[in-house]
Amino acid sequence: MIFGGFGTPFPECPHPQGAERVAAGSPTWKLGAGPVLVSTSPSDRRRVLVLGWSGATSTEVSRLTEGELPSDVAWRWPGAYTVVEESEGGVVVHTDPAAARPVYIARHRGGWAWCSSARALAALTGASLDVQRLTCAVFMPSVPALSGLRTFFTGVEQLPPGSRTELLADGSNPLHTTVWRPEPVDRGLPHHRLRKALAAAVALRTEAYPGLACDLSGGLDSTTLAVLASHSLPSGGRLDAVTVHPEGERSGADLRYARLAADAHSSRIAHHLMPLTDAHYPYTSITAVPATDEPAPSTLTQARLISQFSWMAERLGTRTHLTGDGGDSVLFRPPVHLADLLRHRRLRRLLSEAFGWARLRQSAVLPVLRDTVLVARTRRHDALAHLARTVGSPEPKKDQGVGWFPLLPFPSWAGPLAGDVLARAAAEAASAPDPLPGLDASVRTLVDEIREIGRTAVADAVLAEGCGVDLHSPFLDPVVVDAVLRTPLDQRSPLHTYKPTLSHAMADLLPPAVAARRTKGSFEADHYTGMRANLPDLLALSDGHLASLGLIGPAGFRRALRAAAAGLPMPLASIEQALMAEAWLVAHHRDPAPVWTYESARSADD
Repeated sequence: MIFGGFGTPFPECPHPQGAERVAAGSPTWKLGAGPVLVSTSPSDRRRVLVLGWSGATSTEVSRLTEGELPSDVAWRWPGAYTVVEESEGGVVVHTDPAAARPVYIARHRGGWAWCSSARALAALTGASLDVQRLTCAVFMPSVPALSGLRTFFTGVEQLPPGSRTELLADGSNPLHTTVWRPEPVDRGLPHHRLRKALAAAVALRTEAYPGLACDLSGGLDSTTLAVLASHSLPSGGRLDAVTVHPEGERSGADLRYARLAADAHSSRIAHHLMPLTDAHYPYTSITAVPATDEPAPSTLTQARLISQFSWMAERLGTRTHLTGDGGDSVLFRPPVHLADLLRHRRLRRLLSEAFGWARLRQSAVLPVLRDTVLVARTRRHDALAHLARTVGSPEPKKDQGVGWFPLLPFPSWAGPLAGDVLARAAAEAASAPDPLPGLDASVRTLVDEIREIGRTAVADAVLAEGCGVDLHSPFLDPVVVDAVLRTPLDQRSPLHTYKPTLSHAMADLLPPAVAARRTKGSFEADHYTGMRANLPDLLALSDGHLASLGLIGPAGFRRALRAAAAGLPMPLASIEQALMAEAWLVAHHRDPAPVWTYESARSADD
């Protein structure tokens, strides 16, 4: 579902073709199926909307019109949703802190248009591509701060997550107020908070039963969701849980762990196996992805993903699907956590975790401690300023270990403009005020990463939507993110451990072998095989849109592709980011833009 509206009450407001008003007299519209709760004050001068999946009841929403909305209104219930207030003075948009439901704005006719689709707003305003944002996506995807609130379209900006934004009727500049700040709170044990929040997020989705399915990859995240969902179903219901596996190979570790979980809950889980063939290799038909607001994270594996969604819809009748995406970002501890320990003078714990992490990475501990001291003395602003001075260096970077930002090596095939554009982006980021100053470095880093994952997951949901499947990632629910990020320092899990909070939270429902699992199956070999199988198509993309923008050198990029396909050791991350961006550009220029119309739209009440 896409939704949007205008802050300025024009006599006539456009809307995308096929959209409908969420309520009679409301300037807000929605396009596609999706839950909407509406409450109008008795005077009809104020209306509150809850757009998207939420655990709010009609009674709770009706009370919101009685006074000022609570500051936590965008994350007090499970689900991923946006809250909007309509009045004669304009519109107030409350965004969720995880960016699981991103909202965008753009200037239109002297006022502000807002929408959950950046591409739709770009079609309304005639916006061109934002080359700086595109460059950051290709070469610095691991530093979300460089992009800030920019989108892939000029003049279209994302509203700050976890904020209250006033779009006044007079068309003046938006007023942003940060309302979510993940300060640590001592409200029970971390695993109890996680279990409560995650169970609520999953239970909300089980309202879609029948027609509900879940990944069961054998990993801790998807298994947790499948087990929680199966125990939330109506009496007698069984959850469809799907495990993909290479055709003819049924002895892999992932499948073995998935079977352990399914067998332990056989009365509640119907376990289905989907074999993968050569047609599902990574890089297959990557330009077949639909046009989205930005490159979808699953672009390179879209052949497998689309096949899985289509298979589930046809064979199982799946209409809603749960995935464990986001679990790694929410539950892992970034290395800069060591700097937090030093700042707070937890020296004994610092040494213990530094040694543990060094052993895990099979590296010396002294460089880890040296980097920890350096980072503890460096502010986030200073790290961005340093990046502005050094970005674009072709020299290979050392393994950074502990740092504010995990940086990818700058590739030799980068175009002549890339370095300068990245330096400008870093300088802008360094000069911008931090909306969340003073947080521990690890928490501040996780906020950026989670918001990046949450926002880009929307593009993956568009892929699923094309198969008639509504894709959900409960780990990215704001109630879950809030519960985890507010954990006090002394209760945070050690850096070198594998999701102990989740294992502890689910100890009563997961088979011991699954709860104790510390690794996950790798598809790296499939990526090299897929690259070799699809090399001619990938080489053809080297002379595409990125090359015409001066962001990549075609000859150098082709050499890198051939070397990677031959299995030569090299970092694949930048190559894959470039291929994802090129595939997105192909889809964007190929697919028709959303069409806006001034024709009267019917309301959902009609």
